[in-house]
Amino acid sequence: MVAEAKKREIKDAHRRKKIMKERFKQEENIASAMVIWVNEILPNWETMRTTRRVRELWWQGLPPSVRGRVWSLAVGNELNITPELYEIFLSRAKERWKSFGETGAENDAEDAGVSVADREASLELIKLDISRTFPSLYIFQKGGPYHDLLHSVLGAYTCYRPDVGYVQGMSFIAAVLILNLEEADAFIAFANLLNKPCQLAFFRVDHSMMLKYFAAFEVFFEENLPKLFHHFKSYNLTPDIYLIDWIFTLYSKSLPLDLACRVWDVFCRDGEEFLFRTGLGILRLYEDILLQMDFIHIAQFLTKLPEDITSEKLFSCITSIQMQNSNKKWAQVFASLMKDSKEGDKNSPALKS
Repeated sequence: MVAEAKKREIKDAHRRKKIMKERFKQEENIASAMVIWVNEILPNWETMRTTRRVRELWWQGLPPSVRGRVWSLAVGNELNITPELYEIFLSRAKERWKSFGETGAENDAEDAGVSVADREASLELIKLDISRTFPSLYIFQKGGPYHDLLHSVLGAYTCYRPDVGYVQGMSFIAAVLILNLEEADAFIAFANLLNKPCQLAFFRVDHSMMLKYFAAFEVFFEENLPKLFHHFKSYNLTPDIYLIDWIFTLYSKSLPLDLACRVWDVFCRDGEEFLFRTGLGILRLYEDILLQMDFIHIAQFLTKLPEDITSEKLFSCITSIQMQNSNKKWAQVFASLMKDSKEGDKNSPALKS
């Protein structure tokens, strides 16, 4: 009995030593990568960003100290938003909060075709959603150091894009950006990110576009994981059941925060394709478990993924996912689906009558 205990103690000591060694190696890698990013890549961003060396370094994960800056550069600012413009929309948001607080109604009757009731609902939803954003961190809830900041960014966005308003899940995206960027920069990245075709389709709940994204996803699902694909089909389990939450929050709600940030790193490099590749990576990681489950248990499992999911295991699975079907890449498959849809619209009996 004493010998067994001693054996366990030695085994635990070896395990701890191995973990410490791996952690030390990881810290060394981050430090050396940071030097390369700061001294070589960022000063020569436009010429170096697409080089093989940078792409490989990017895949390994961005050092936290440069993450925000790289995300900003990669997302870009097609909307030409300035910090001054952010301040203007933040002021409007504050006026509306004050107005709602005092009278329960807003002075302006209508703005961009959005009713007062809709805007009020948006502001109320922001308040509710912030309290549910990364609750275990205790930094975004009322009284927390980032509560007001998150409130400001989301409020300003609803004034900037009243046509989109606030949609549940946006708070997670804004929160991740706030953790990595200064306030105005976080807003600029947030607005530009939500203006990308995939995000706009989901946050505007454009059913037609969402169905095309799901259809493209299923093409690569069947290609990479045929057994699991047919298992899902046998239960009529469609991608919307699990993908919507993943895409809405860019995995920041579904995965541990550090792992979600690593997914964001490559998403900023590869665009929307990587969001769907990550989804397939998750399905591959848990394929054996999912094949044993029925509809209800699969839906429950994918809605709340295991908390012990590691970066190494997930990225190993993502690496094995091939985003090519009959020599067509993601963008080509998606473009074909868009074209087929337009052809279908042209041949619609409604248009011929």
